[in-house]
Amino acid sequence: MAVVPATVKTDRGFALARWLLRLFGWRVCYDGTPAGCGIIVAYPHTSNWDFIVAMTTKWATGLPVAFLGKPSLFTAPVLGPFMRWCGGIPVQRTGASGAIEEMTARIHAAGERGERWWLAIAPEGTRSKSEDGWRSGFYHIAVAAQVPIGLAYFNFQRKEVGVTMFLLPSGNPDADMPQIARWYAEHAMARHPDRATPVRLKQSR
Repeated sequence: MAVVPATVKTDRGFALARWLLRLFGWRVCYDGTPAGCGIIVAYPHTSNWDFIVAMTTKWATGLPVAFLGKPSLFTAPVLGPFMRWCGGIPVQRTGASGAIEEMTARIHAAGERGERWWLAIAPEGTRSKSEDGWRSGFYHIAVAAQVPIGLAYFNFQRKEVGVTMFLLPSGNPDADMPQIARWYAEHAMARHPDRATPVRLKQSR
């Protein structure tokens, strides 16, 4: 995987969100993204606090990012509109190939319009540990759309959250995933480390 430099930082976040993060002792590491569109992997995901920290960071930085969620989160009268306002996109986990095609098409369309749009995905798919590894959808979308993958991380030990590394996938996950695993081993620390899923892709059965 080739490193892609972050060349664009035109976002203007909300001062209140930055103040809240500082109030609770969190440090944000973010210097922008590569131009255009891409995928952001959010890891590790072991508690509900991850979403709260992630959304506050989104508002603090102004990063133009959407995220995927299970459809049931979008059907409640109050929660549903809130999730969409936050940038949520409902997706059926059972229709993996269709979701990959849909997200790839969205990225291509945004790129053709000259937009800067990033899609955040938690590849663990659950807050519980799965020895099988990560869901591979994020990787297939990035390869199909030919966009970089940003490695967003939570470190609850240092109270640090950020996305500073962007990699262009080679199309060979067996070569790329060990590089991603090494990076996360140095930067990430889950709120519940025993629940963190190993950084490897699930094997097809």
